[in-house]
Amino acid sequence: MKVKSTFIFGTSLTHLLEQDSVSEGIMQSSKCVRRICAKIYSVSTRHQSAQAAAAIKPFYFQDILESEKPLDTPWKKLTGDYVSTFDVMGKKVLKVEPQALTLLAEQAMIDIAHLLRPGHLQQLSNILKDPESSENDKFVALELLKNANIASAMVLPGCQDTGTAICMGKKGQYVWTEGNDAAALSKGVYNTYTQKNLRYSQTKALLNPEKLLKFVDEKAKTLGTAACPPYHLAVVIGGTSAEFNLKTVKLASAKYLDNLPCEGNEHGRGFRDRKLEEEIHKLTQRAGIGAQFGGKYFCHDVRVIRLPRHGASCPVGIGVSCSADRQALGKITEDGVFLEQLETNVSKYLPEVESKDLSSEVVQVSCSSKYLPEVESKDLSSEVVQVNLNQPMAEVLKVLSNYPIRTRVSLNGTLVVARDIAHAKLQERIDNGEGLPEYVKNHPIYYAGPAKTPVGFASGSFGPTTAGRMDSYVEQFQKNGGSMIMLAKGNRSKQVTKASAILAQNCIKKVEVLEYPELGMEAIWKVEVENFPAFIVVDNKGNDFFKEWQVE
Repeated sequence: MKVKSTFIFGTSLTHLLEQDSVSEGIMQSSKCVRRICAKIYSVSTRHQSAQAAAAIKPFYFQDILESEKPLDTPWKKLTGDYVSTFDVMGKKVLKVEPQALTLLAEQAMIDIAHLLRPGHLQQLSNILKDPESSENDKFVALELLKNANIASAMVLPGCQDTGTAICMGKKGQYVWTEGNDAAALSKGVYNTYTQKNLRYSQTKALLNPEKLLKFVDEKAKTLGTAACPPYHLAVVIGGTSAEFNLKTVKLASAKYLDNLPCEGNEHGRGFRDRKLEEEIHKLTQRAGIGAQFGGKYFCHDVRVIRLPRHGASCPVGIGVSCSADRQALGKITEDGVFLEQLETNVSKYLPEVESKDLSSEVVQVSCSSKYLPEVESKDLSSEVVQVNLNQPMAEVLKVLSNYPIRTRVSLNGTLVVARDIAHAKLQERIDNGEGLPEYVKNHPIYYAGPAKTPVGFASGSFGPTTAGRMDSYVEQFQKNGGSMIMLAKGNRSKQVTKASAILAQNCIKKVEVLEYPELGMEAIWKVEVENFPAFIVVDNKGNDFFKEWQVE
């Protein structure tokens, strides 16, 4: 008999707070909270007759999330150290030293920040081969593959928003650990975040099928592109509590529940609703939002999990794993410490293109692979408008005003980087009668915050943050001559109709702090960019690319 411990590793911006037992746990940063998988409820009735008692069915414990078979996971062995076995009352017990937990968490956080699962990469590659893909779908898929290829060198994380670390572990009955498991796992997370180029991001009657689909459609449109599609979408219907529902959303979005059965049973077993998965997936394809700028690929796939619930309460949870898709499984057995093998050879998912279409660094890696599809440059994009940012703001606005929404642009020059806290600081200046500094008036504002800069690089990972959080500042900033051009990701509120470009990808050549260095990644930065790709999705005439998907 082999004994083992199993882990799920991921990073997320969602806080799942659950509490109870000892069989499973969620650890966020240095805090471990625990809950039990299944709860037992009893019904007391007055004993009236022997016949009534006989009608009660015998006790049967049902694991709600019972898998039909183990997950098909490729494993890599990290070490054979720190594990041993011994016998207790005739049973083999696996002894796991704290160093094993620390090593597993540390390497997991490194891998998921830089590498992706082969299946996720293959789905991106498939977009490039699909004749129904829009030009913009293909452009986004290619850019995401190029980004993944660079990240696989294990220097720059694939996404600058490396999130809040979450470790979920299931400890077998015959597993013995010493010390504080949560502390050992947290130390591994600490080691990675302090030694690698990652960012510290912590800051302060529906079941009717038609109504359910309408509900999901509205919520998906509300989410829009804010979390970077194409998504792995998870919908969980029911649950013994809202907290359990949210936990299941997280597990489903990480594909940890893929092997649930396709139907429930009289004991209240959770199951995957594959028919509803297909319907919701088709719904997202028809919506037209696509992979950020219009098209078919709003979602790679959909998972729908149905759970037992109280008769008067039906929680519904919707969540996504975004294009960063930071997920990995880990396990510890008597044979050693293992982590899911993520893809390191990302180049095989990239298409064959000419050197003029890709940077020389990527082409040198990708052109030799026999697995790459033939994709011509005309299939990836239409006209690209060159924009020189190092000219007066009025001139830049004049150039952008000549083009409609959906236009792809290439930006060259200076950007000012400011996000949440920096905007609050600038608003204080306005409130105090000081107005905005000239650099805010003279340059486009890029909503972002960099990860740490590796040695020899101009910048760390420096992708955009969600635009909507800064919407409340736009009116006041523009009245004071700032925020005339904004670059970010995601859809905007209706009040933001006088701005100009929304970011798709980044090409940073130089970075320096302008103000508030004490704020770290929330400081105001000045960056120099070359061939910085973006799309015009909200223009200064009130046109909004996302308008047709806005929910009233």
